[in-house]
Amino acid sequence: MTAHSTRLGVDIGGTFTDVVLETGGASFSTKVLTTYAAPENAIIDGMHQVCTKAGITPAQIEQIIHGTTLATNALIERRGAKTALITTQGFRDVIEMRTESRFEQYDLNLTLPDPLLPRQMRFTVSERVNAKGEVMIPLDRAEVEELAERIAATGVESIAVGLIHSYLNPDHERLVRDVLADKLPGVSVSISAEVSPQMREYERFNTVVANAYIKPLMASYLGRLEERLKGEGVTCRIFLMHSGGGIISIQNAADFPVRLVESGPAGGAVFAAHIAARYGIDKVLSFDMGGTTAKICLIKNQTPKTSRVFEVARTYRFKKGSGMPISIPVIDMVEIGAGGGSLAHVDAMRQIRVGPESAGSEPGPACYGRDGTRPAVTDADLVLGKLDPDNFAGGSIPLYPDQSKTALHKHIGGTLDMDATEAAFGVAEVVDENMANAARVHAVENGEDLSEYTMIAFGGAAPLHAARLCEKLGVDRLLVPPGAGVGSAIGFLRAPYSFEANRSVYMKLSDFDGPRIRDLLTELQGEATGFVRTCDAVSPILSEFKVYMRYTGQGWEIPIDLTEEQAMNPDAATFQARFEEDYAKLFGRTVAGMDIEITVWSVNATTPPEKVTPIAAQPATDAAATTGTRDIFDAASGAFAQADIIDRTTLTSGQTITGPAAVTEDETTIIIPASRTAMRQPDGCIDITAGGRP
Repeated sequence: MTAHSTRLGVDIGGTFTDVVLETGGASFSTKVLTTYAAPENAIIDGMHQVCTKAGITPAQIEQIIHGTTLATNALIERRGAKTALITTQGFRDVIEMRTESRFEQYDLNLTLPDPLLPRQMRFTVSERVNAKGEVMIPLDRAEVEELAERIAATGVESIAVGLIHSYLNPDHERLVRDVLADKLPGVSVSISAEVSPQMREYERFNTVVANAYIKPLMASYLGRLEERLKGEGVTCRIFLMHSGGGIISIQNAADFPVRLVESGPAGGAVFAAHIAARYGIDKVLSFDMGGTTAKICLIKNQTPKTSRVFEVARTYRFKKGSGMPISIPVIDMVEIGAGGGSLAHVDAMRQIRVGPESAGSEPGPACYGRDGTRPAVTDADLVLGKLDPDNFAGGSIPLYPDQSKTALHKHIGGTLDMDATEAAFGVAEVVDENMANAARVHAVENGEDLSEYTMIAFGGAAPLHAARLCEKLGVDRLLVPPGAGVGSAIGFLRAPYSFEANRSVYMKLSDFDGPRIRDLLTELQGEATGFVRTCDAVSPILSEFKVYMRYTGQGWEIPIDLTEEQAMNPDAATFQARFEEDYAKLFGRTVAGMDIEITVWSVNATTPPEKVTPIAAQPATDAAATTGTRDIFDAASGAFAQADIIDRTTLTSGQTITGPAAVTEDETTIIIPASRTAMRQPDGCIDITAGGRP
């Protein structure tokens, strides 16, 4: 990646917008409340704050990298454009029929998310391409022209085109797009052959519909952002973080906004992977807890685990299949509604429930004093002594403990005959157990033992809860890096330019065609490299090759990494050996006598990762100086304990802290329970390990 001396990272979250400025080797950051009606307002506010801290003007910024949850929220809240779908005759109801699988087999009241588009907004054309890409029924241009006139009468703003087997032969989709461009020039069009050229029509159709649904919204926002920044004297290029953990141009982001759906969390995973590389840690549990959600990701060998399908808006928290599938390259993580703003209530079974509904920034938790009356996780943290009401967000946001106590008693304690402290303890334990359960499920699904992992915690709320999570999960080591409160925004500044191109082409190993494979992967390599070159014209570009393989008759594939030599000189024996090696790691054995299939081919083009300086082992020196004490509730003992208060900015390398303690900074607070001790590492990380006061 080209070096920039002055770069701005911006992460719009559901509650806070995080802004980080790096210039001349120094870093400056701030958190401002997200402005929902016009998210760009919070960016401008935060930009001015960090520029003032750095003593520069916005015009001196040389690059902006931006990530956002706006696309995700638009899908979850159904706030997209009026959209139509054009598909092959007979496949109108694919996005509503789904795969007909029951993720909760015995639930008679099973709730599935409604499709993004109602049936009257789904249209068909009489064309057909078979599974080999051969045209069986040609597409009639006149039929498309007549259909365009009917669609125009509905007042649509965006159209998705998803035809059967278009990933093998996109000619019909391209013709539909050309006709729509002529007949409906003001309407946005997305075709599945470009958005998600992969087999399985339900996932592909759902992905292109999602892209079309949010495309006008994101294009409008990105256009407004560019204009506002120009008005502030900022003329540098703007880049967007995508869900796969890399950076793309603002134009590519506007064309493929569905790739931004997990952009904020992806930045956090990149940040954690960078920390893992500095410390040479091969097994990391990334824990990102912000104001609205908590994200958990497994990172092995300093690389976040990736996937090509994930779900948005699950109706059942831990149930695969209960959400809308999006088929794009994405960092694989589990995300739950457990942030500082997540609201608590008592259900019909008299159990405390937390999330997924969030107070966000408008009005925010009750303690914000912005007319919020329902208790959130932040209210529980405040009542339990984890937060200082006079120094929250560097003192920029005053907190009101009495309003937290009132909300907790009214909505929790009054129903369950608890005082405010007991109610706060209950809320905190429920949210911590929810996150611990999410981590356990994610680990089991991937065949991992979390006791072998190191946790890296970041996000405004994560350091408040991370040590308790480690107690629950049996994790012995926790790292809280500098800038943890704005970790995702820092991650944007560490990410490479990258783009992953993929395509479904079915092939059995018994029909292995080496020249065809080489041509296909070369074509995908050129496509992915072309996207990266729109961002960076000079840096070297690395290519990462991956194929998705399965035994014949199986319903899903596993990803197999290939070296460039293996990809460019394909050999059936090598492909089989690589598949069997990874299959045995996942399932403990291979299946003899079965043919093997390849379904999806993928090439990720990326600029080289940022160079990492390893951290040398640090001996302990002396105990850290305290600025005072306050009572903080210890969940393990169920009682308040007097805890030392330490200002993080005063810590020097090697200084130690024995819990219970709270390490404070402007963007977050690190809670160190009695079961843990901590030490400041040379790079500023707070290294927290099991073993506290006897």
